[in-house]
Amino acid sequence: MYYVDKSHIHGKGLFAARRIKKGEVIGIIEGRPSKKDGPHVLWFDDGTKGFRVTCELRFINHTKTPNVGYFDDHTVVALRNIKKGEELTHDYGDDWD
Repeated sequence: MYYVDKSHIHGKGLFAARRIKKGEVIGIIEGRPSKKDGPHVLWFDDGTKGFRVTCELRFINHTKTPNVGYFDDHTVVALRNIKKGEELTHDYGDDWD
């Protein structure tokens, strides 16, 4: 469904290997709880629970116009239809740099 490649946004990115429909589950993030912030750490429950992503879904880059979303059950879901070859992106918030 997706592949890792060089990103024009930042380093490596995750790209759609085929058309992905709005609402389709792209995957379930794998990793481990984390108390420290850092690369590939997501924060759930209003920033109180950190989770370090260790699978390829960690290559989803930031944009203010995302096409995927992370949910508390650790699923990644398409927020709109995504074209084959399009980079998968998420809005990590205003504090992301």
